[in-house]
Amino acid sequence: MRDAAEILLSSSKSEAVTLHVVEKAKWPDTLKRGPSTLKALAKSMGFEAAPLALLFVPNAKGEVADIYVGAPAADADPFALGSIATKLPPGHYCFKTAPKQAGLVALGWCLELYRYDPYRKAEARAVTLVCPDGVNRTDILNAADASFWVRDMINAPANLMGPDELEGEARNLAKAHKAQMTVVKGKELAKEFPLIHVVGAASPRLPRLIDLRWGKASAPKITLVGKGVCFDTGGLDIKPSSGMLLMKKDMGGAANVLGLARMIMAAKLNVRLRVLIPAVENSIAGDAFRPGDVFKTRKGLTVEIGNTDAEGRLVLCEALALADEEKPELLIDMATLTGAARVALGPDLPPYYTNDQKLAAQLATHAEAENDPLWQLPLWKPYFSMIESPIADINNAGAGGFAGSITAALFLKRFVEHAKSYLHLDIFGWVPTSKPGRPKGGEAQAMRALFALLKAQYGI
Repeated sequence: MRDAAEILLSSSKSEAVTLHVVEKAKWPDTLKRGPSTLKALAKSMGFEAAPLALLFVPNAKGEVADIYVGAPAADADPFALGSIATKLPPGHYCFKTAPKQAGLVALGWCLELYRYDPYRKAEARAVTLVCPDGVNRTDILNAADASFWVRDMINAPANLMGPDELEGEARNLAKAHKAQMTVVKGKELAKEFPLIHVVGAASPRLPRLIDLRWGKASAPKITLVGKGVCFDTGGLDIKPSSGMLLMKKDMGGAANVLGLARMIMAAKLNVRLRVLIPAVENSIAGDAFRPGDVFKTRKGLTVEIGNTDAEGRLVLCEALALADEEKPELLIDMATLTGAARVALGPDLPPYYTNDQKLAAQLATHAEAENDPLWQLPLWKPYFSMIESPIADINNAGAGGFAGSITAALFLKRFVEHAKSYLHLDIFGWVPTSKPGRPKGGEAQAMRALFALLKAQYGI
């Protein structure tokens, strides 16, 4: 994993190339004030300061000393200006004056340079940026490093990121921040968290519940729950081959809550943090659970299996029930849970659910400010009838196929009664087509928005 500190420098180097961001409408005035050689060069290169266009200006030695950059369009992605990092030759760069939304530009620069290439020969692009004036470099490095880690975990092939390896990542995090961690598996798991055991029973890679704690016991209780399905075949309701191609990312919720935990601990927020990750592999074997089976959960509710491919909510409900027993001030779960969410909002806009409308409004504000988009969908109680069961308390999938993301959220909400506030996020955890600051592949979604929300409330 790259270290963001190697990309975003704290101070300028003598050989740093100066970046001048110019608006197209103001470019003629810039030429009038500049030397005649600049006007001639711009004319010869056809440079008119179009959005993100680049004009390389050499010094007397023929070395690039200045680069003029067309300002992004007013409605452009805030990471757009930072995305020029991959268009520049190796070297050190600095902005003449801090650009608009300089913090997001600096973060976008770092995120744009991410590459997942541990299994092929590739050199990291040595394109560094001096942290712009007025930007908190520590905050940017915290967000970038956490994002790199989340992306690495999601991008890792499933044979190298199973329940054991996911536990290892959590242990490394706990060790780095002196957090406590326990793992429940085997007979104890089957007794205490039966559905986590059931979902993972068909895999030789043992299912488990990862439980990490950090912070003062007297601090406000914040609990994060992440879906850690390290590969999902769909179980006996097997997915088609095309549906399995990205199922290494089905632990994206776990990766994102670990990334968020890392940010929280690095910033030393005043919280009593707990992270719960049910880590399993949904496989097929003689002991796989079946459609129509009924199981009793930790909470005591019985669940009829309507579809073995709706396994994420089964493992999450057990972790949520455990978390809820402590009555946390805020309980958050993140999961790559439903295709219905992607149909409704696409891959870039994860929905979130909560009955706490003050919390919902605060999260929306932070999501926009952090360029980490989210959209609230309703916990529409009448749709609970879609997941009723004639023989159990609830069905994990129901019938009809409508409102799949909402019914999944309603399923999970049945296991949360005592938390002061509850928030469920149905993320995709993947970028199908590269965008500024978001290369194709695994992605941290909602992590930065959630951290900003928590920092505003619990920052020191």
